[in-house]
Amino acid sequence: MLKIAVLGCGRIGRMHASNIVAHPRARLVAVYDTHTPFAEEVAAAQGVHLAKTPEEIFSAADVDAVLIASATPTHADYIEAAVAAGKPVLCEKPIDLSLARVNACAERVRDKGVPIQIGLNRRFDPGHRAARAAVAAGEIGELHQVIITSRDPEMPPRSYYEQAGGLFRDMVIHDFDLARFMLAEEPVEVFAIGGRLIDPVLMGELNDYDTSMVIMSTASGKQCHINTSRTSTFGYDQRVELLGTKGMVQSLNRKPVEVRKFKAEQVEAAEPYLNFFIERYREAFDAEIDSFIDAIENGTPVEADFEDGRRALILAEAAMQSVAEGRSIGVDEVL
Repeated sequence: MLKIAVLGCGRIGRMHASNIVAHPRARLVAVYDTHTPFAEEVAAAQGVHLAKTPEEIFSAADVDAVLIASATPTHADYIEAAVAAGKPVLCEKPIDLSLARVNACAERVRDKGVPIQIGLNRRFDPGHRAARAAVAAGEIGELHQVIITSRDPEMPPRSYYEQAGGLFRDMVIHDFDLARFMLAEEPVEVFAIGGRLIDPVLMGELNDYDTSMVIMSTASGKQCHINTSRTSTFGYDQRVELLGTKGMVQSLNRKPVEVRKFKAEQVEAAEPYLNFFIERYREAFDAEIDSFIDAIENGTPVEADFEDGRRALILAEAAMQSVAEGRSIGVDEVL
């Protein structure tokens, strides 16, 4: 049983804590949060130790690994502390909002022999993985295009935006990683547009966007289109389409039940899509923990490593620069 401690007990930290408790090969042993009431609630609910400081977790002999689900500005510091203590890390995205800070962290943890996995969970979704496997098996011939649709069910509160780092670093970063995962090549050019279509006043005040489109290409000419929106009235809209020389494969949305109703007023009426990321990507979050444990137990590389997290942030930075300058940005301009 891998003994794991969780740093950060907000919404996603609570989910991770519950998933670890339910996992047959892991045991939750401690939790910590800068907001003590959050940590107290999770510790009491799960019957585990409440750490008073993060240092207590990093130095604990009964903690084998750490899962970091705390506020983004703490991620790089906690990764470095965990690696220094020899404890494998699973850290939520992004590693940091600053590419310079991520690069500095990379230098400090490089060649230390401690596994670092980044929480880019969408590449663990069963449907997405099956679509990628179909491409790898040659079922659609040579891959030409990747189309990713990613739309949240509703706008988050202003307080969230003030800490998130902007649409591209916060939301689209998942899609940048998914694009790399599907393309199996590095994008070399990025063109993006950002819109303030849902709440122009708030987005203007925060210099952020609620709607975007991104076009990317690889050195071999493969193309990717990512369209995102902060609002989807019909639920959490998550779709991937892969087009090749011999056909197409899609990984589509999920509903609570797969039932369609037909009557005089409407046809093919169905339930809205699953509400948000915890519900939609439940299997992916479980598979993410599975993969992390496998890497530690078997001494194999993690599937979404530190460099994957860094590369996704690089693409986010390129997209932001593209919006600001109104032109395509070569990824080498950001590196």
